[in-house]
Amino acid sequence: MLLSQGLLAFLFQAQQKGVVEYVANLLVEKYIEGGFFMHPILAILIIGIALSIAKWISLSKASINTRKFLSEVKKALDDGGVDKALEVCQKTPGPVASIFQAGLLRANEGIEAAEKAIIAYGGIEMAFLERGLVWLSLFISLAPLLGFTGTVQGMIVAFDSIKEAKNISPEIVAGGISIALLTTLFGLVVAVILQVFYNYFVAKVDKIVIDMEESSIELIDALAAMQQGKKVTVTETKNTAK
Repeated sequence: MLLSQGLLAFLFQAQQKGVVEYVANLLVEKYIEGGFFMHPILAILIIGIALSIAKWISLSKASINTRKFLSEVKKALDDGGVDKALEVCQKTPGPVASIFQAGLLRANEGIEAAEKAIIAYGGIEMAFLERGLVWLSLFISLAPLLGFTGTVQGMIVAFDSIKEAKNISPEIVAGGISIALLTTLFGLVVAVILQVFYNYFVAKVDKIVIDMEESSIELIDALAAMQQGKKVTVTETKNTAK
């Protein structure tokens, strides 16, 4: 009953003032009521979103059509050998092209040397892909902790108010505790937002790493076939609707 009444009151006031304006004013009001610990929580949200945008841009640039690129490299190996394949890699952005280039540069030293170069540069590229995720993980942990700390501090203030008033009235207790819990609410909301970004980036990095590993194996096979004087098989994958 109380929940429905509160929802009706919210919708009525939002209709009177405009939804966006009302929500903005409500957030500012609750932010001010939350006290000091709302500031670091807001800073974490802003920095976390900025890092997320930068990470999204970098991962978007790192993502390519791996099957198409692999086919182009194999065709280049057939047509002009390693030098022609290196030209294809130099024109293609992303970690897959970088590790291909590392392997091709050592191809004249043998398959084993090329494989070692691919593994070494693969580790470096993986570290670049994961760069920044540790900070997002830190902010996800810090936001609710700061919220809980703000709540504890608010509870202390609330009980001090009760002590000074020498009276445990519902208004003093409910009002103080309500304000104290605002920091926990905001901290959890910030953590949820950043957790969504973090999980998306982890899944994206995993996909790129899998593409790197699978395509590297095919490159080594192609180099081995070329050294044996065999024609490198060019495979194209076609999307079929089912």
